[in-house]
Amino acid sequence: MKRRTLDLIFAVGGVVIALLIVVLGLVLQNQANFANNYVHNQLGQQKITFTPAAGLKADENDPCLKTYAGKPLVTGHEAECYANHYIGVHVTLVNNGETYSQTSNDARTLAAQLQAMPDQNSAAAKQLAAQVQATEAKATTLFQGETLRGLLLTSYGFSIFGDRAQQAADVCFALALVLLLAALAGFVHAATKSAEQPILSHPTT
Repeated sequence: MKRRTLDLIFAVGGVVIALLIVVLGLVLQNQANFANNYVHNQLGQQKITFTPAAGLKADENDPCLKTYAGKPLVTGHEAECYANHYIGVHVTLVNNGETYSQTSNDARTLAAQLQAMPDQNSAAAKQLAAQVQATEAKATTLFQGETLRGLLLTSYGFSIFGDRAQQAADVCFALALVLLLAALAGFVHAATKSAEQPILSHPTT
């Protein structure tokens, strides 16, 4: 077998493999574009805008809030920032750090105590009723805040899949380029005079 034959076999094989990797990269690129566009469109419909830097309070001092200050929320990373460092901070202030589940349980406990009181018109009953109402209002606020936070973090998680697909697509394109360059070098080498040399043949006696 001449070296030219071996060069052509490897070069053609490299081109075929490179094309297959390019196809894989295009599929991954398509998935990355879908994830990013879907997250962008869904978040854009919420019409959330970050508080301008001048309006940030003392407890809203995370660097990402300053980076995105005054901007509309349209990306997964912006959603993660808003969910954890804006909503996440505010919900802890609603009921001394208690969650919706804890606050809702407190409201039900107070309501049961109110219902068990013999005189619903007494001053103590009216005071307890006001406490029940206030606790239920806090539970509603926490439910809304935690729900929005969860939805934003879900969008962030979905965007991460898009980022990973983009990274994988970039690796595929880079690898395909290397293989194509190697295949091109193989074709060039096959055209040289040295490619006429025989290889993988048994010496004659």
